Amino acid sequence: MTTLFVRDATLDGATVSVRCEDGLIAALGDDIEAAPGDEVLEAGDAILCPPLVNGHTHAAMTLFRGYGGDLPLMRWLRERIWPAEDRLDAEDVYWGTRLACLEMIRSGTARFWDMYWEPEAVARAVVDAGLRVTVGPPLLDGDGDRGRPRDAAETSLELAGFHERVGASIAPHAIYTVDETSLRFAAGFAAGHDLPVQIHLSETRAEVEECVREHGMRPAAYLDAVGLLGPRTLLAHGVWLDEGELELIAERGATVVTNPVANQKLAVGGVFPYPAARDAGAAVGLGTDGPGSNDSLDLFADVKAFALAQKHAAGDAAAISAADAWDIATGRRAPLLGARPLAPGEPADFLLLRAAASELAFGELAEGLVYSASGSVVDATVVAGLVLMAGGAVPGAEEVVAKARERAARIGLG
Repeated sequence: MTTLFVRDATLDGATVSVRCEDGLIAALGDDIEAAPGDEVLEAGDAILCPPLVNGHTHAAMTLFRGYGGDLPLMRWLRERIWPAEDRLDAEDVYWGTRLACLEMIRSGTARFWDMYWEPEAVARAVVDAGLRVTVGPPLLDGDGDRGRPRDAAETSLELAGFHERVGASIAPHAIYTVDETSLRFAAGFAAGHDLPVQIHLSETRAEVEECVREHGMRPAAYLDAVGLLGPRTLLAHGVWLDEGELELIAERGATVVTNPVANQKLAVGGVFPYPAARDAGAAVGLGTDGPGSNDSLDLFADVKAFALAQKHAAGDAAAISAADAWDIATGRRAPLLGARPLAPGEPADFLLLRAAASELAFGELAEGLVYSASGSVVDATVVAGLVLMAGGAVPGAEEVVAKARERAARIGLG
């Protein structure tokens, strides 16, 4: 039995300790003690808080940083990213994902949703790094041997039993790369095997206009018509969703994951309409998108960008509060993403934040976390009761960086 005891952390202004057994929180409070044989982590009054959840990324694209970074979305994909991805092999994806995991551990992300090639390599990297992932291979039409619907679906099914910290998904890339027949196939396969679906949706105005021109309806309505809009559906981006679509998404129980930094970098021309999504009752999460388009995996940066973009777009400083933004970053406004509370019986996933950090030394904690802090305030990251980082140090970091550099050079990007 694996046990961990975290002594004297600060939670809601009180001093508490946490005892973890076999990946779960066994006890949390001010009156518990370590048992013989426990691994002990001295918190030293560090702030205990839930980890962040990255609701949308393509982790192995750490290898693509700085490659076509000033191009618009479709040119970036067609001229740089898709040709480079043709050169990837499983070990490239493994080490690119390991590097992403290293960066997420350092900045407090414990769980992420990933859509990428060689998903078995992604899963292996995540298990080796100690994080949690929901992953699926991209399902595309017209991309040669890659992404064929039935092959991608079967691969997703194989991932379902890979590891307890790995979840499988069906991942049709987007409505402009997957035809109606394949979308309906993905919907049926997901429903038949109780798998979640993740798909890019309404990232650009052109995507919406094309959908209306070809199908006579907007993207969310089109997904609903082909059976792909439901409580197990994750919609990445959603920049150009209108109020009617957001009401439909809320009615169907689907989740929208906004990616504000990548959207700004790729100049998609709009801001996800969070106030309308909130008013409609839609579930909302936060993602970085791939580190080739962001280029960071530090969700502290993204939650600030998210909150500020909402205020700016609305012309209203009260459009979103820091507390609401932080809840979204930690997955608490989107149950599909898998976040769990800090409580006995729940997964032992949590962070210890440096209380002495100047960014957190003044004012309300939520405001410090959203507007002042970066991932550097994270002192320890614990997932499934395993200490992945303590004192800001992640074991094996140097090897991961070196191997990722080798793989980037191999495909001509180093």
